[in-house]
Amino acid sequence: MKQLALVLVLSLGAALPARAQVKITPGPEQIAIEIDGKPFTVFYVGGKDLNRPYLYPLRSASGKVVTRSFPAGQVPGESVDHPHHAGVFYGHGDVNGFNYWAIQNVPTKPDATMGRIVLKEVGAVRGGKESGSVDVVLNWLKPDGKTLLTEARRMTFYAQPTLRIIDFDFDFTAIDKVVFRDTKEGTFALRVAGALDELQSKDTRDPASRGKLTNAEGGVGEANVWGKRSAWVDYSGTLEGEKVGIVMMDHPGNPRHPTYWHSRAYGLHSINPFGVHDFLNDKAQDGSLTLQPGEHVRFRYRVIVHPGQGPARLQELYKQFAQTKSTSSNQ
Repeated sequence: MKQLALVLVLSLGAALPARAQVKITPGPEQIAIEIDGKPFTVFYVGGKDLNRPYLYPLRSASGKVVTRSFPAGQVPGESVDHPHHAGVFYGHGDVNGFNYWAIQNVPTKPDATMGRIVLKEVGAVRGGKESGSVDVVLNWLKPDGKTLLTEARRMTFYAQPTLRIIDFDFDFTAIDKVVFRDTKEGTFALRVAGALDELQSKDTRDPASRGKLTNAEGGVGEANVWGKRSAWVDYSGTLEGEKVGIVMMDHPGNPRHPTYWHSRAYGLHSINPFGVHDFLNDKAQDGSLTLQPGEHVRFRYRVIVHPGQGPARLQELYKQFAQTKSTSSNQ
């Protein structure tokens, strides 16, 4: 990891202007992102107990942390369920029979079903006045330590006065034959702060203060969002007296657009294009996706932390994303 830090420092020295609005700073095991001189998030990429990279926390433009704490429970009263919901992450519950979803970043014993996603290399790291980006290559490891597939990921961070925007570009290349099998347990996800999740059946807090899920078709609440197809889904509420929301967007160039959603009232916010038989409650359906050795598949998503924008404004923001061109490091 010392070598990683040195490579990043050299890269940044040539890439970052003196007064960049998006500043990217490396460490031995993490990469910090600042926007307009304020911390935004950290990309955790290394460490002896890191079993899957993740971004944590996400902040609004005003500095509010909109994701659940990690490890869960640091915030008094916050839920501690699903401890693998760490920050913003990508994983899937069944790839060739291996689980890349329920991965916890803690010391683990050998498990014949559990995969790991680990850093192979850091590519270009750039800051700038309007945006900055980080390119990495990750190996998806089988329990025996051999690589099943490689993931080329580019994350692009944008400087906006009231918005915090990240574009994610995932390009997966199969080493062996790879099958992303049909399960709801996936895929591109984050866990919202406890104050933003929807009202639960045993929750005694004021319903008016709770968050809500809304999709591009006007569906509101988990029952009208979970398992449905939509170009975007928003999770919004009030956090420390301030209206905030996190909208996730599916690019129209993605396979199976508009995607299915595994976003839940308890706070999980997740895109999953593979879990069709669960979402449709029809075991005859098969949402799996197969890659032969050497084949690849690409997905592009956008995440926007916003100050409680309504559906009309979110649709405008989606149209802007839909018109963006390729930023993949592989293109």
